[in-house]
Amino acid sequence: MPVLADLFAGFTTLTPLPLGLVVRGIQVDSRLVQPGDLFVAVMDTVDRYKFIQQVVERGAAAVMGEKDVADLPIPHIRVADDRAALAHAAAMFYGQPARDLTLLGVTGTDGKTTTSNFLYRILQAAGLETGMVTTVNALIGDQVLDTGFHVTTPEAMDTQRYLRQMVDAGLTHAVLEMTSHGLAQQRGARAGEFDIAVVTNITHEHLDYHGSYDDYLAAKARLFEGLDAPLEKSRPVERLAILNRDDRSYEPLRVRFKARRVTYGLHPEADVRAEDIENSPETLRFTAMGPGFHIPVETRLFGHYNIYNAMAALSAAVLGLGIAPEAAAEGIRALEGVPGRMERIDLGQPFYAIVDFAHTPFALQAALEAGRRITSGRVIAVFGSAGLRDKAKRRMMAETSLQLADYTVLTAEDPRTESLDGILGEMAAGAVGKGGVEGKTFWRVPDRGEAIRFALTLAQPGDLVMALGKGHEQSMCFIETEYAWDDRTAMRSALSEYLGVEGPKMPHLPTQG
Repeated sequence: MPVLADLFAGFTTLTPLPLGLVVRGIQVDSRLVQPGDLFVAVMDTVDRYKFIQQVVERGAAAVMGEKDVADLPIPHIRVADDRAALAHAAAMFYGQPARDLTLLGVTGTDGKTTTSNFLYRILQAAGLETGMVTTVNALIGDQVLDTGFHVTTPEAMDTQRYLRQMVDAGLTHAVLEMTSHGLAQQRGARAGEFDIAVVTNITHEHLDYHGSYDDYLAAKARLFEGLDAPLEKSRPVERLAILNRDDRSYEPLRVRFKARRVTYGLHPEADVRAEDIENSPETLRFTAMGPGFHIPVETRLFGHYNIYNAMAALSAAVLGLGIAPEAAAEGIRALEGVPGRMERIDLGQPFYAIVDFAHTPFALQAALEAGRRITSGRVIAVFGSAGLRDKAKRRMMAETSLQLADYTVLTAEDPRTESLDGILGEMAAGAVGKGGVEGKTFWRVPDRGEAIRFALTLAQPGDLVMALGKGHEQSMCFIETEYAWDDRTAMRSALSEYLGVEGPKMPHLPTQG
């Protein structure tokens, strides 16, 4: 086990470090503290200093944080930036595993998980021993590890532990999905540890946390700015940024760093372009054209937006790592699907049913447009909008659905401590503003299970029912309680009831009558 002073080698603290103090582990959750742990009292959503007595009783060896406190019964290390200190200490605790890995980071509003999975498959197809950490899971060799109930970048200690396991397993490359919260709070790998940074798009999301689009973009930009201050690697590669030439983020991002960049998209000036696009319900095909290559690409993931996800991954692999374009196309073709991303649920019903993670206005628009390509019938959308999150998107999402779907069913999606009726009221106002008529073109059904059941009663042969916003997630939050919930299980339960066949039980929510 490391000595506390070793965890801060190369990092400036505001108070002297106790000599010879051995640290068993690092925790930010007071409930998880074990004897010998360093407790980091990070000051973000809660003031963790109020749990000092609890962690002392649990045997913590020391406390680290930003406050100037005195008379603690255990050593207190004061720092100017608790998140930066935690990121540094976590990397040092696990022996800086990123030094022995080629790290590819993927950020953006939508498409991060799919792009990460494309990259992972490409690197595997090229014969590279690769791991991956996304908001769905962590893949380390033959291990598949759950990364949590809700979508977020794992804490720094978790990510560094995953990276250490990858190195110990003999892996050489790792793909990490990086959220804006994770970048702003310096979770996951440190920005300077990434060799290649990829952005999918930066649209309207998380403004409740970041305050403005500019601040949201600045959080994403941390990944790219880190390319200009690289950490030493055992197998160095030239740092590279992969930017979406068609996205509004391109211009403001490209001036924020000096590292080499490659662009992708449909824009004629993009370095890697998609042409000859064929988008069908079963297969998406296009030709990828770039410096020295011209290659057909095919994926079983449908939807126009997956052109961009595939192109981002291909650009990073071919122009960043020198992987053969043929191997990149093979990896893209090998990805059969991503949990909760346009995932089809088929129990033999006479209409289509899909579960997707679309939870932003842009993603909802893309999902509904993709849905239109699946069916010549009607599109029925079921979704909500999260509590304690960006309120502006509630109205925007309802407006989008009224324009693109035939029927809209508004329901719960993690209301947290907000009034669910109030959230649905804001969404309904957006629907009415676009000409929606409640009871005819849109409905409010607070319980998500009942909303899915109701949507199925609207469906006729050849129609499409889409449950949107939760995707792969395994819980839904009411007040401060996470209730077990999976849209895929709920859809199968509702379909089995509809068809009169055996199926899973509908998950329970407090909104059930």
